Amino acid sequence: MSSEVANQDDRIPSSEPDGDAGPDPAWHAHEADAVVALLSSDAARGLDGTDAARRLERDGPNQLHQDAATPWWQLLLRQFTSPLIGILLVALVITIAIDELVDAAVIAAVLVLNAVIGFTQERKADRSVHALMELAAPKATVVRDGRERDVPATELVRGDVVALSSGVRVPADLKLLRATTLEVDESLLTGESLAARKDPTPDAETALPADRRSMCFLGTSVSSGRARGIVVATGTDTQLGRIAEEIRGQQRPDTPLQQRMHRFANLIALVVLASSALAFVLGIAMGGEVSEMFLTAVALAVAVVPEGLPVAFTVAMALGVHRMARRGAIIRSLPAVETLGSTDAIGSDKTGTLTANQMTVRRLWTAAGPAHVTRASDPPGDIDEAAARLTAGEDQLAETLRTGVLSNEAALVFDDGEVVDHRGDPTESALLEVAHHLGVEVTTVRDEAVVLADVPFESDLGFAAIVVDEDGPVQRVKGAPERIVERCTHVGTADGPVAIDPDEILTAAASMARDGLRVLAMAQRRLPADVGVDPNDPPAVEGLTCTGLIGMQDPPRAGVRDAIARVQEAGIRVLMITGDHAETARAIADDLGIGVGRPRALTGQDLQIMDDAALRAAIHEVDVFARVTPEHKLRVVHALQAHDQVVAVTGDGVNDGPALKAADIGVAMGRSGTDVAREASDMVLTDDAFVSIVSAVEEGRVVFDNVRKVTFFLLSTGVASIVAILAAMVAGLPLPYVPAALLWLNVVTNGLQDVALAFEPGEPDVLDHPPRARSEGIVSRQLWERTVLTGLTMAAGSMWLFTWAIGTGLDADQQRGAALTTLVVAMAAHVYNARSERRSILATGIAGNRFLLAATCTALVIHLAASAWGPTRFVLQIAPVTPAGWWRISLVALAVVGVSEAHKAWG
Repeated sequence: MSSEVANQDDRIPSSEPDGDAGPDPAWHAHEADAVVALLSSDAARGLDGTDAARRLERDGPNQLHQDAATPWWQLLLRQFTSPLIGILLVALVITIAIDELVDAAVIAAVLVLNAVIGFTQERKADRSVHALMELAAPKATVVRDGRERDVPATELVRGDVVALSSGVRVPADLKLLRATTLEVDESLLTGESLAARKDPTPDAETALPADRRSMCFLGTSVSSGRARGIVVATGTDTQLGRIAEEIRGQQRPDTPLQQRMHRFANLIALVVLASSALAFVLGIAMGGEVSEMFLTAVALAVAVVPEGLPVAFTVAMALGVHRMARRGAIIRSLPAVETLGSTDAIGSDKTGTLTANQMTVRRLWTAAGPAHVTRASDPPGDIDEAAARLTAGEDQLAETLRTGVLSNEAALVFDDGEVVDHRGDPTESALLEVAHHLGVEVTTVRDEAVVLADVPFESDLGFAAIVVDEDGPVQRVKGAPERIVERCTHVGTADGPVAIDPDEILTAAASMARDGLRVLAMAQRRLPADVGVDPNDPPAVEGLTCTGLIGMQDPPRAGVRDAIARVQEAGIRVLMITGDHAETARAIADDLGIGVGRPRALTGQDLQIMDDAALRAAIHEVDVFARVTPEHKLRVVHALQAHDQVVAVTGDGVNDGPALKAADIGVAMGRSGTDVAREASDMVLTDDAFVSIVSAVEEGRVVFDNVRKVTFFLLSTGVASIVAILAAMVAGLPLPYVPAALLWLNVVTNGLQDVALAFEPGEPDVLDHPPRARSEGIVSRQLWERTVLTGLTMAAGSMWLFTWAIGTGLDADQQRGAALTTLVVAMAAHVYNARSERRSILATGIAGNRFLLAATCTALVIHLAASAWGPTRFVLQIAPVTPAGWWRISLVALAVVGVSEAHKAWG
């Protein structure tokens, strides 16, 4: 995202401003009354219905632009854009032009089969993603004609006065008119896990969106409190809308597999032209007829092009899509299925992706020292120190928890004694959950408490207080450590209250903050029994005894630490890119094993002063990027790609959208993610679990390995066919195969096996190797060598049978039948060579892929039947092999296996 878009103020569009708005005022920097006047509205009565309708007609509905679903006919046409398919289309035109209609029909069948498979899979993925995006349209409580009413959020206009309350989603960009203890979860927009406290006080004109406390933005959620605000921007003019438009402007790069496919197709096209031209010129020079030599050139083109490859590619990717869907990942387009397997770096959002987006207490502190609180996601062997100390009867720890329970407006939802949900502010919910976790009867404690007075949290106070009747009035207070400590005279100890040492408590709080924890201090004071407590005039908060500190954080998701370790073992680097604060991000990164030791972090401010060259130089040394804007995330992605790395980006918020779109593969969250993030992504995690990425990486590598195996298998046929045809021409012999026979070999007999080869389950060490370089081709150097060796062996064997048949006086159909059947049987043996690039056929065996075994047997049976059935014999111009030929064919098949095994052992 450009800095102009990322940092621009909330402004009225320059066309037709309301009232006396003037040229683009910065709403966050104005007093609330001034904003109301500029928008020609009324803070008490809102807009009248007629005016609202006029503005709606002028400005359009309050919604983001969403690209329409790809039409079915475009999806269908897309199946014919592959370079390999282009070669087949040319071959189809040529065969029709020379009246070889049988060959043309077979090529057409290949094209149709490929198109049907690809079209079906892309339609399925497209429907899955759109089903995830069908979220209920949010409503808005708006003041119209002096009355509150609920309307669809799409009908909001600038100048509308909107009421907010706890739990609702903000329906547009608002300037606050008034607010009571308002906190808003802006994580989808800013990436910051903690709710932002809001009030109408104007912000500095230069404040970035994440620091605008007087504004509420479209799509964010109210965590607690209530407020009224005036709509200052709708639809694409909102902060969310601007990011969405920036996403639309990003170009999605070709996947590594698409790039490899283009290079491979270009190579095949070059070989097709060269071999066909060579055969045509050589044949003419040797006195052949032009029409006959043209047919020979077509036969060579058919031999070179692996016609079954597009179908096998599609099947391999479709199987990967299916397997990924079962493991919680929906792929939006087939080529993306392999990309994670090629990924060098994963740039992950923190909030909601690596972490649970739910505050959890991790540490307690009293004068007796710190106490850690363990969770189910912690490594085995961790000791719940807090539970042990409570069991031992530490009163100060118990009092600290009790204050957190009573000075609290949140609520837990129980089912059969277990917490299943929470309502209210995430921080206050965390206090209730830790008390329940450590054995406090939360419901009982709150039911038995008689509240005499309370002081709600206000940002200028920095604390909340409550007076409860506990055999006399007790004042309990929670808040920022520095605000609480300054009101304390004592600290609680096992021997009773002692004079407070403020530095000791603040040092403990600072230590917890450095570990990425949000810290609250708890304190209390027992009031004289005869003091009357006036609810309208609560007692002053002073003379307190500090009982302890509570440190909490948005914890890592279960299994994320192990998932990160696994992808790192696979040679993939993980970076954290978040809008949260640097210390919090570094602490979480350290906990998850990102980077070495305490990871180095750069902030958005650091990136502001770094040019692209400096960022590219630093990118290998920095593992955490904190407090960043969408523009910064985009720059990080481009810096990694500048080093020729394949980059994946994960995220759930709108702020992740531009990076998701620009990455080689964008991975969005399906449950908590925004529509914009999902629309920008290539893959959607339906379970929102980072751990699903490990499965996706594994599946992506399996897909590529299977594509490579299929390609190697089919290329061997091409090499054998080319060498045999050219050898026959040089020797002055007739062609050993007609074009239809080569299509039969590539599409029917080999076609069954190459599709079955796409079902290979993957080798056991698939995650033990580093990612493939982007420049690496579909076929490795080692496999090219093996392709030539096995192809030459099969060509020699086929020509051996062909010349043997000629020498024994067999007719032309029997000669071609012997040559073609030799290739069919040799490839049936060779397909088991292709099951592993490195492991011996003795290690892989023949039973590990039941589909392949069935396909191999079926291919042999079909070919034998075709050799005996009149119509197919006529099309292929072949006849059955005589008994004397079969033992020779068996020797050729064994030779092919032997050559491959020798090359594996030698390589």
